[in-house]
Amino acid sequence: MAQGTLEVLLVGAKGLENTDYLCNMDPYAVLKCTSQEQKSTVASGKGSDPEWNETFVFTVSENATELVIKLLDSDGGTDDDSVGEAT
Repeated sequence: MAQGTLEVLLVGAKGLENTDYLCNMDPYAVLKCTSQEQKSTVASGKGSDPEWNETFVFTVSENATELVIKLLDSDGGTDDDSVGEAT
């Protein structure tokens, strides 16, 4: 089975809906490719226009057909809020 490397540069996001009503949200991303999952740092207080500029590396084979990116808002003490998702 052929195997390779997928390198993803997570630059940022623009115009996200703020899930925190009293302050700026603290967004982060979860990237998933096949069974591999990686998490970005939390962009504390960056609100609707976070920037990460982080690189993620996945080992992939020919059966890897998609990359899923989920954006969440880090909420201390409660469950994190979903902000959006892209495949």
